[in-house]
Amino acid sequence: MPFRSAPLNFGFVLLSTVLLVSSCNGSGNQSITASPDSSPSIAASPQTETPSASASPDVAPTGEVQNTTISDKGVGAAQLGIRLGELKQTLGATATFTEKSPFMVDFDAIEVSQGGEVQFYLLHLAKQPLKDSDLIQGILTRNPKYRTAEGVGAGTSIAQAEQAYGKVTLSYNTQNEAREYARFERQPVPNISFATGNGNQQTAGVYPAASSEYNETGNFRPDAKIQSVLVVCLTDVCSAP
Repeated sequence: MPFRSAPLNFGFVLLSTVLLVSSCNGSGNQSITASPDSSPSIAASPQTETPSASASPDVAPTGEVQNTTISDKGVGAAQLGIRLGELKQTLGATATFTEKSPFMVDFDAIEVSQGGEVQFYLLHLAKQPLKDSDLIQGILTRNPKYRTAEGVGAGTSIAQAEQAYGKVTLSYNTQNEAREYARFERQPVPNISFATGNGNQQTAGVYPAASSEYNETGNFRPDAKIQSVLVVCLTDVCSAP
């Protein structure tokens, strides 16, 4: 069924490939992405670690992007359920929108930059480019200035994130490109996921010898950090009118 006639499929596809695969029940570039994210090491940001969302380590280079909050509704100015054209109007002429294909398995993305800095990626089904009239349904950021209300974002150490959300479970599945994710005892909301590494390269977690498709651990390297944050739409706010 075409993407635009069944928009909720987008969120549920991402949910099955990201959130469920990384859940601690063991059911069975590119940290979270396969193309623009494939750095073999944990992305470190030159920032001072702080649990406060207001103490962001980075300031938008031009002051054009004011909202740097990650929530269940979106990432900064990119809100789930608004149209691509609306976001372009909000960010203005200084923002650039560049198609990235492929981005990850089954998905392409629009890279949104402003002030010479990548802000976030707008995900969409592969080979189905977004039009200005299309609704935003998935947003990924690797920019450390975007953070949750608890101060967690790309570049946040796992140890610091545990202070905000409780004990972490790190996991990866070889059937999901071995992308590694972190889930916490007090995961903020169901539609936000945190990517931390790759089982085929360098993981944030310290695992016993891998012996199955699905691997998980509560142990992690002292320098382990969150690499990227993904927010997907799981409600009818992203349904076409």
